[in-house]
Amino acid sequence: MKLTPEQHNIIKSTGNIKINAVAGSGKTTTIIEYAKTRPKGSKILYLAFNKSVKLEAQKRFADLGLDNVKVETAHSLAYKHVVFKNNYKVRSQGYKTNEIAALLNLQGNGEKHAEYIVANHINKFMAYFCNSDKQKIQELNYRDTISDTNAQAFVTSFYAYIEKQTRLLLSKMDKGEIEITHDFYLKKFQLSNPALPYDYILFDEGQDASAAMLDVFFKQKATKVIVGDTHQQIYGWRFAVNSLEKANFKTYNLSTSFRFTQDIANLAMEVLKWKKHIGDEPAFAITGKGTTNKVKSKAVIARTNLGLLLKAIEYITEKKKIKNIYFEGNINSYTYADEGASLYDVLSLYNDKRQFIKDGLIREMKDLDDLEEYIEKTEDVQLGMMVEIVKEYGNEIPGIIKAIKDKHIGNDEKEKAEMIFSTVHRCKGMEYDAVQIVEDFISEEKLEKNKDGVDVNVAKLNEEINLLYVAVTRTKNTLYIPETLLPKAFPGSSHIQIIKAVKEEEKKKIATSAQAKSVFKKKESETDKAYSVERIREVHKVAYKPWTDELDEELTTMYYNGTILRDLAKHFGRTKGAIVARIKKLELDELYE
Repeated sequence: MKLTPEQHNIIKSTGNIKINAVAGSGKTTTIIEYAKTRPKGSKILYLAFNKSVKLEAQKRFADLGLDNVKVETAHSLAYKHVVFKNNYKVRSQGYKTNEIAALLNLQGNGEKHAEYIVANHINKFMAYFCNSDKQKIQELNYRDTISDTNAQAFVTSFYAYIEKQTRLLLSKMDKGEIEITHDFYLKKFQLSNPALPYDYILFDEGQDASAAMLDVFFKQKATKVIVGDTHQQIYGWRFAVNSLEKANFKTYNLSTSFRFTQDIANLAMEVLKWKKHIGDEPAFAITGKGTTNKVKSKAVIARTNLGLLLKAIEYITEKKKIKNIYFEGNINSYTYADEGASLYDVLSLYNDKRQFIKDGLIREMKDLDDLEEYIEKTEDVQLGMMVEIVKEYGNEIPGIIKAIKDKHIGNDEKEKAEMIFSTVHRCKGMEYDAVQIVEDFISEEKLEKNKDGVDVNVAKLNEEINLLYVAVTRTKNTLYIPETLLPKAFPGSSHIQIIKAVKEEEKKKIATSAQAKSVFKKKESETDKAYSVERIREVHKVAYKPWTDELDEELTTMYYNGTILRDLAKHFGRTKGAIVARIKKLELDELYE
């Protein structure tokens, strides 16, 4: 292929460099060409972002006969240096909250589920330390990672205990008393100050590097090349840092995207200009030189699991003839939280069918209210999403998931999928011919409202903008985007199709249509559907205020007077699921047989 002047400049460079590469700019091709032109006999290490990127890079380097290039991920490199040497046993899925509570014999103080809330924070404090570049856990303030007021208050009151028990858990791993986690051996690798035997180290996707791995990288004597996209940092919640900003190297740019056309490039730039609302307007340009006219692969991309599942439900119910769909990262990964609790566990709690709950933590909860109290004090976003899905769809969930799974195909048949579904995190590095964006990303309007709020989290808002940028730049040809997410006065084009808001008269038609009365009748119109926890809370503001004795008495009276569920929900300004949950809480008669 013909290289651009920017690529030639990088290939001819000397010394430590950093490369800011826009989406689809051929950074892997550039890195390969860079490696090809290094002096013969040079030992080169290529650090890939994840296993799938590693396997692809290994193949490309091997095909070119570059056997002097070693391809690793940060974790595979650390594994070889730490695990074998210390004869550790690795726990592949990490520890669940209830397991940590048992391992450390945590004691509550009388506050409801205090031992499990503490265990949750210990787990996250451990991850925070292991991904940091600090030598001691006392050098970090875990409170800095928490934004929710309730969670802040809990952690402050238990801080000394949480820190002490986090150190104890790490000590047990270090001594080999218990299995270690992936984060632990990466941290152990960093603390050992390794000297890697390479002449060149090429660090890919640097914008999402952990501070621990970045510390190892910076300390090497090798010539260092770090490449990434400042605006594709979307893993701050995993304690990643933007290493391109921290690397004091000579800067090179890859500003031409071969993935998409100039109108998509213009849209991407306009989205990034939203950063002016948080005090950081980037000065840069993207040139779009994509030429494909094919539309073979189609994808729906959402910000959250909840938004994606709701869109998938809408899709399979409206398009009955669709045979094959595919979820990036496997459909099961969307119905399970990181710690192992499933959507079915939460549904069983909702139905008070405790015998079907498999997860130890969920089993300890008395009811859904109990679980929500736990979520408030731990900021467990994934469990929060599951609760919202259960409240919205209740006992329709098994049928919904079965309908989705019946059409889902395996990894080896992905190319047969008529539609691919993915959250923006799971499609990082992917590209599709046509992309439809779900309306659960941040909008400029919402950004403007949030920017002047109390305790504004600038880093989080920056990452929210990055998430929309990453979603927009996954397309090779056509983008379907809700007009609510479109920058002000931005025009549509043949490559940018605007999804218009549904007018009031159309909403009424949808509400009375036969389709709306189907098994999935709870599905609302596109602009009304709450695709995220934030949107649900906006629509049902009253729903998240505490129930009072007066409200409980009013609910009891109306229920026994025969008021139907829909009218109860409307009267109290809450979701139907919330009303059902309260009826069960008050031990009234079961609403459904």
